[in-house]
Amino acid sequence: MPIAFGLDRFLADPSLRAPLGGRRVALLAHPASVTRDLTHSLDALAALPDLRLSAAFGPQHGLRGDKQDNMVESPDFVDPRLGIPVFSLYGEVRRPTDAMMDSFDVLLVDLQDLGCRIYTFITTLRYVLEAAAQHGKAVWVLDRPNPAGRPVEGLSLRPGWESFVGAGPMPMRHGMTMGELGHWFIAQLKLDVEYRVITMQDWHPDAGPGFGWPLGERSWINPSPNAPNLSMARAYAGTVMLEGTTLSEGRGTTRPLELFGAPDIDTRALLADMRRLAPQWLQGCVLRECWFEPTFHKYKGLLCAGVQMHVEDPSHYDHQAFQPWRLQTLAFRAIRLQQPDYPLWRDFAYEYEHDRLAIDLINGGPALREWVDDLSSPPEALETLAAQDEAAWRDSRQAHLLY
Repeated sequence: MPIAFGLDRFLADPSLRAPLGGRRVALLAHPASVTRDLTHSLDALAALPDLRLSAAFGPQHGLRGDKQDNMVESPDFVDPRLGIPVFSLYGEVRRPTDAMMDSFDVLLVDLQDLGCRIYTFITTLRYVLEAAAQHGKAVWVLDRPNPAGRPVEGLSLRPGWESFVGAGPMPMRHGMTMGELGHWFIAQLKLDVEYRVITMQDWHPDAGPGFGWPLGERSWINPSPNAPNLSMARAYAGTVMLEGTTLSEGRGTTRPLELFGAPDIDTRALLADMRRLAPQWLQGCVLRECWFEPTFHKYKGLLCAGVQMHVEDPSHYDHQAFQPWRLQTLAFRAIRLQQPDYPLWRDFAYEYEHDRLAIDLINGGPALREWVDDLSSPPEALETLAAQDEAAWRDSRQAHLLY
């Protein structure tokens, strides 16, 4: 049977909506919050005669998707067609205010995630769950696929490293859906909140060729401006770390966060060193030398030597073997080996944090950066740390899996 997302089931089955009778309903959504026929969820919900829609919320990049880069805020506004307030959770505030919480009784969350800890929609989910517990409100998640599937990878966030890009002690690639993560947050934070997941029907995350995303069944809509396709979603748990470096992550090109590069690196030597150092971390994909010239962002207008991860061709993509976090980390080590003084780590304000390096915020602690910079530490040392965290996370998430 074709997959049905939570939104589609909610719209099609009045019995799922029955508990909302007489209650004011708000929606937290973004551009990828669409039905099978590509109607935005806000418009689809507004058309239901039995739903009292009172407000809407937008996360980072906006409800309809108006902001291109990180730390570009969206304002509150009144929807011109529906006449309801639209509150920004990436503007003056990250957590909903008391006044925002007063605008509804039940919040429907319809957000397409990418399966990576740093993707801020999961932090927003945590924040609205905490606010709902404080204000006696309900949260329902209209569940959607994790396009990166079930695999787990990366170091877990360490205590004290929580941030807007670090919602809790999970590895970089968590392998859960938004609905499942809500259950995990509630257990982790010991929240007393009315919570419900409208589950998907016939989601099979271990089935190819999509391995999480229903290829051939559903259109891909960018959940954020630089998430243009499934290849990016698969690579993102590794390439997102480039945001904390001086290397380009491909913003300003048509394949952002699938490639990396800079004008002053030797990619042929880089790939050779990566294959020599830890070939087991390079499985499941094909790495290709390339050249690109960003039209904006890092190295705007400069020719960069780069490497692109190719994960779309079933003949060379192995979903279980592909390890983007390890692969990208290995590229950092190879650059450090070739140019020990290379200014790899970018020192700038990242997601409103000014006192901690972006690469450490992204990784939930300094361990990855320290391993890259310590040329005496072998790949096995990082492997041991990561494998321990990954095994612990698989145990932690198990009770909350719905599929």
